[in-house]
Amino acid sequence: MRTRADIECWLTDMDGVLVHENRPIPGAAALLAQWRDAGTPFLVLTNNPIFTPRDLSARLRVSGLDVPEDRIWTSALATAQFLKSQLPGGTAFVIGEAGLTTALHEAGYIMTESQPDYVVVGETRMYSFEAITKAIRFINAGARFIVTNPDATGPTPSGVVPATGSFAALITKATGKDPYVVGKPNPMMFRSAMNRIGAHSENTGMIGDRMDTDVIAGIEAGLHTVLVLTGISDDAEIERYPFRPDEIVASVADLVRKEPVESDLPEVL
Repeated sequence: MRTRADIECWLTDMDGVLVHENRPIPGAAALLAQWRDAGTPFLVLTNNPIFTPRDLSARLRVSGLDVPEDRIWTSALATAQFLKSQLPGGTAFVIGEAGLTTALHEAGYIMTESQPDYVVVGETRMYSFEAITKAIRFINAGARFIVTNPDATGPTPSGVVPATGSFAALITKATGKDPYVVGKPNPMMFRSAMNRIGAHSENTGMIGDRMDTDVIAGIEAGLHTVLVLTGISDDAEIERYPFRPDEIVASVADLVRKEPVESDLPEVL
């Protein structure tokens, strides 16, 4: 059976694994440094499509973690890559922020409000009745419905707020059309990430803090899965599911390779 020693490339979730409320999780900096020093290909994944990789790299740097922007893979980037593969040079009506619109522009897509090929819904803090109404009408007129990620709510310091999945459900109710969701738990998110770093499922591991997205998508993508307990999962949460990750560890600190300690005592012959 495959073990951690067989893993040559790593994918890791960000929130709950490397950071928590903009504070680094103990061991995260050491693990990232270990990968850099060893030349290990890796990507930091997030379902949040709001921010560009440059934004997220800067956010992580403030938290004390050095992750170059080319080591970050978002659901917005995965969505843009998927649309480019489906219909190069297409058009889209987009509900989202800079992370999504930038990714689509860079993929060669045109943003339009005139007979778009796709309606793409992502995360935004400024959902409007007008934009949702337009999305519904475009879908009813034949535009294909794409959603970056299925998360129904998102965390804030003052409590949860409705997120992409909630507004996608509203559009589905009004149109009778279910979206194609690109982000986790769709294993396509992981496959597109592996393509980005030239990795193969046989030698790639996924580190996450959620059973319902990170672990299940990792299993379906054929990866070695590691669940950390620094996010939302605990023993009770794990027991809710009929599947298990390959490993369960307290935190990413448990994945940092320990250097042997040299003894000052003389060797006994």
